[in-house]
Amino acid sequence: MSLSLPADPPSARSLTGLVPQLIDALRRGEGSAPQAQPGATDAPWFPPASSVILLVVDGLGVHNLSSRSGHARFLTSVRARKDVARTVFPSTTASALSSLLTGESPGRHGIVGYRALEPETDQVLNQLRGWDSDGLDPWTWQRIEPLLLREASAGRPVFVVTKSEYENTGFTVATMRGATFVGENDFTTRIDRAAELAARHPGALIYLYVPDLDAIGHRRGWESDGWGAALERVDAAARRLSESLVPGVGLVVTADHGMIDVPRHRHVLLEEGSPLVEGVRHIGGEPRMLHLYAEPGAAGHVLTAWRDAEASRSWIVSRDEAIATGLFGAVDDAVRARIGDVLVAARAGIAYYDDRLADKAPQRMVGQHGSLTDEERIVPLIRLGAFARQ
Repeated sequence: MSLSLPADPPSARSLTGLVPQLIDALRRGEGSAPQAQPGATDAPWFPPASSVILLVVDGLGVHNLSSRSGHARFLTSVRARKDVARTVFPSTTASALSSLLTGESPGRHGIVGYRALEPETDQVLNQLRGWDSDGLDPWTWQRIEPLLLREASAGRPVFVVTKSEYENTGFTVATMRGATFVGENDFTTRIDRAAELAARHPGALIYLYVPDLDAIGHRRGWESDGWGAALERVDAAARRLSESLVPGVGLVVTADHGMIDVPRHRHVLLEEGSPLVEGVRHIGGEPRMLHLYAEPGAAGHVLTAWRDAEASRSWIVSRDEAIATGLFGAVDDAVRARIGDVLVAARAGIAYYDDRLADKAPQRMVGQHGSLTDEERIVPLIRLGAFARQ
């Protein structure tokens, strides 16, 4: 069949290429000849810089920022219309940050969603928070050398500035090992430390991660008053950071994904006896992007059943179709079996939940992401400091 998948904005750059481009800007700032970087294109995105700060605001899509612009007057004022990037598919934190920090697609680094199949054990495991509980090896499950490790090994000052609780987690080891970890729980202190590190360490690459907005969005929704208040704090912090930079330091503000609010009455519950779970061995992914792992010989039946029932409000593709159309980028053979036999990416404002599970807590989540819509995949790429547009 002919697949009709959404087209990306022509001006949107790939989030996967961002860190390689920042490294290229540092090399040119040091007077070094540019080197080929994984994920980088030939034309530089940024001018040379003495140090670089990458501020990642989890959950801040362009649609979210534009719609709540009154709560983000600084970021709105400094963002040009073309300052956007396209995150990966699935548009979820585990996949997006892994691509950001390796310069490779999910099909190569292997983090193909929030929850995915471990083929050897036939278990669906959490790829963001389940490294310790689910037994994933952060040194091997994520298959690509992290860019921060590569740069640190070459002698570059590399720092990760975020909440203390993330130090030594499996996901940190998998994607950020090699960097000096700076744990700061106070938001303002975190911002100040990043600026200080950039000033004190010429040639530094600093990854500054802010998870607060995403957490509030999941609990209360991005259209809530609480989310707007959190955006105001992010906006004030971005202004504070921009104004505290010493000359020559480049700053980029971006995100891993955007967010859509899905109220409870828009949930699609997969219940015992439903034709949609017939032949399905495991359900992975997340509510707006399901990996359906079929029983042996049942993949065709599962694909047909879902298309018959849900094609009007979701993109439904087989594993082979997803790989052929490049949804996961280039897919290595070792990663192929981690991808569902059938993928269900919500197009309408809905979310799918396996209602057979005893734990109903996930169904209280309001803000959602993971699918192919612009609201979930198009994120800001705001240039400040030495990178500011003239």
